Amino acid sequence: MKRLSRVRNNAPESVLVVQTAFIGDVLLIVPLLRAAKQFWPDANLDVMVRPPGDNLLETLPYVNEIIVYDKYGGDRGVSGFAKVLKRLHSRSYDLALLPHRSLRSGLLAFLSGIPRRVGFNRGGGRFFHTKSIPYPKQVHEIPRNLILLNPFGTVPPPEPPEIVSTEEDVERVNGKLDVASGSKLIALAPGSVWLTKRWPEESYIRLGQKLIAGNFRIVLIGGAEDKNLSARIAAALGEDCLDLTGQLTLRQSVEVLRRCEMLITNDSAPTHLGVAAGTRVLTIFGSTLPEFGFAPFGPNGRALGTDLYCRPCTDHGRQRCPEKHLRCLKDLTPERVFEEAQDMMAKMPLRVSGHGSADSS
Repeated sequence: MKRLSRVRNNAPESVLVVQTAFIGDVLLIVPLLRAAKQFWPDANLDVMVRPPGDNLLETLPYVNEIIVYDKYGGDRGVSGFAKVLKRLHSRSYDLALLPHRSLRSGLLAFLSGIPRRVGFNRGGGRFFHTKSIPYPKQVHEIPRNLILLNPFGTVPPPEPPEIVSTEEDVERVNGKLDVASGSKLIALAPGSVWLTKRWPEESYIRLGQKLIAGNFRIVLIGGAEDKNLSARIAAALGEDCLDLTGQLTLRQSVEVLRRCEMLITNDSAPTHLGVAAGTRVLTIFGSTLPEFGFAPFGPNGRALGTDLYCRPCTDHGRQRCPEKHLRCLKDLTPERVFEEAQDMMAKMPLRVSGHGSADSS
């Protein structure tokens, strides 16, 4: 009875936020986490994510504990689900906030006995909510996630996510960038898990050549799965390209981006890493649209795409083009992207994030 009374009075002692989708989705719940702690400063605020998203959140001062659910790895299948469920049940959470709109997330919150479960009225998880919030389309994901707090009071204005580096992160990045000391850096992130989100390799090479001719040095970032792609681009660009793909944690990637004039990337997680770093972000959209809510958030970002009859063809991405031409990406020329980048650097003052180290936060 005591636990139910706390929830009715909107003063939970323990809150769980669940987001086990992609890395970008984890970054985009950071403003929700910050706002939830403002709502309930005395509550323990825990987060459940899948790896490597924990690396982004573990240094945030308002997060109490991170529960890692490796649902495609060590926690795969029924036995992994049961293990995570047992862990959640032992915590006796008062409230679950569920920005992840999946059946599995909703079912975990329900079966773990959390008495109040707030999520969107979209996706399989909605059947397990005690409060379903209308899912607004054509809204950026950051303010959209904050809407989950509407039942509890006035929601603060949306702000970009923050990522807090450790001294170890800063020192490692210093070492990696030592060879580029004194250079003006532009980061390229050419990878994506989806074919219909990957701007062509040849286009990145031609863009890199133009940027190098403009006295910039290129830094390539991405995950281990992007190493072969980045290696080919780096080989084509030569000594003025520093390939850090697969060599950094997510936090360290943000720290690299803090040192860059700009990031040019596909519609993927690096977009939101760049926003967290405070650098300029130019995101290339192929099969999806910025209006879905995943464009770079804030005044330092722009989205660039083509106007085609077949866009959008998906909410997320595809491994093949339904029209078999991939014009949404191929029609966007390196010259067009270069012109947009030049315009951004001329008109947008750099607002690099001040969250440079955990010791100073």
